[in-house]
Amino acid sequence: QVQLVESGGGLVQAGGSLRLSCAASSRIINTYSRAWFRQAPGKDREFVGLMPWTGGSTVYADSVKGRFTISTDNAKNTVFLQMNSLKPEDTAVYYCAAKAPGAKTYSYWGQGTQVTVSS
Repeated sequence: QVQLVESGGGLVQAGGSLRLSCAASSRIINTYSRAWFRQAPGKDREFVGLMPWTGGSTVYADSVKGRFTISTDNAKNTVFLQMNSLKPEDTAVYYCAAKAPGAKTYSYWGQGTQVTVSS
């Protein structure tokens, strides 16, 4: 069983930046597709971005494209979400997730980290 632990959330003013981290307990995660999701109060969980296991292009939701960037440090089994130009509507609990090659569902989820953007 692989554990994912997010960190880096907090309170930031609109226009500011935060970097979230998601550390995995096993290096096997480096062979998985890794993604970020978020869930705002009263709303469904929303896809933010995906870095595919193939090493292909990272995919982002239109709402964050150009502002958010996913990167990895495979030596540390960690994936990052750099969030710039934050908006109040980015306020949510952010989750990282990992999906095995060829899988249709995500095998592993983190516990979430709160991001609050004040106006």
